Amino acid sequence: MLINLHSHLEGRVRPSTAAELASGFGLPEPPEGWKRAFRLDRPGDLTVYLAKVAASYPFFRRLDTLERIAREAVEDAAAAGQDYLELRFGPATHADDERGLAEVIAAVCRGMAAGSVASGMPSGAVVAALRHHDADTNLALARAAAGAGVCGFDLAGDESRFPRLDVHVPAFAVARAAGLGITCHAAEAGPASAVQDAVRLLGATRIGHGAHLVDAAEVLAWAAAEGVFVEVCPTSNWYTGAIPAIARHPAPTMREAGVRVVLGDDNPMQTGSDLAGERAVLVAQLGWGAPALAALDRAGVDAAFLEPEVRRGLLARLDD
Repeated sequence: MLINLHSHLEGRVRPSTAAELASGFGLPEPPEGWKRAFRLDRPGDLTVYLAKVAASYPFFRRLDTLERIAREAVEDAAAAGQDYLELRFGPATHADDERGLAEVIAAVCRGMAAGSVASGMPSGAVVAALRHHDADTNLALARAAAGAGVCGFDLAGDESRFPRLDVHVPAFAVARAAGLGITCHAAEAGPASAVQDAVRLLGATRIGHGAHLVDAAEVLAWAAAEGVFVEVCPTSNWYTGAIPAIARHPAPTMREAGVRVVLGDDNPMQTGSDLAGERAVLVAQLGWGAPALAALDRAGVDAAFLEPEVRRGLLARLDD
């Protein structure tokens, strides 16, 4: 089963859609086309990686294109064989005086809903606050997300440059009070202790990437005991420099320590690897067999920010 719990809308823009929309936005065609413009050339660091993701931002300037890109992202995931997609995005990056936070969120939700209806694949929207935005901006974002039809709230962005979490506590308190699932990018560029901070300060039940969790045995054991889920994206972690090689990804160490691991493809247009590719990495490069994959599938359904009936349906398929 392909349960995608860590994927960014900004990293799923079709190059063909970008080419079609570019002229209307007054954007010149890149010399080697939009696919090449989106794609990373080589591993670097998180700052370089995020700059490449930002190449898609101009296409989020209008509500109609936001809706279209979200619909296409869901349809593409379903066409690739995925069974459930949680799609996260940063509304504050795309809002301005003409498009408020609530309007941006609503447009993405409409597009995702249309994609799910067309494809038959369930999906859920996760609103991502960004580390470099101030506390007031992220608090306003949490208030806009509450009751907006999204399923989760996240903190994303450049952990190496903006490591503090305490400034975002009020925003996450609002999100939790609204019943949203909480996840947080942590220990991707920061230390293992960032996982504890995300859980204790923000109320996260899931950690995005968490590659450095294994650097501190006591924190790794703590995460297992607390039932923290880690959303692993091996190929992305190689491109961000979080790991030296894909074959050295710490997912097996996490699993052996009792941490429940789930899977995501992060920004597949940038890395060239979708969820099926990431699952293949687990098998071919990290040595996962059928029992480990079965545990991954079960953890994915358990960790997802799902409506009860959707969760029951996916669990029934697993049991079948």
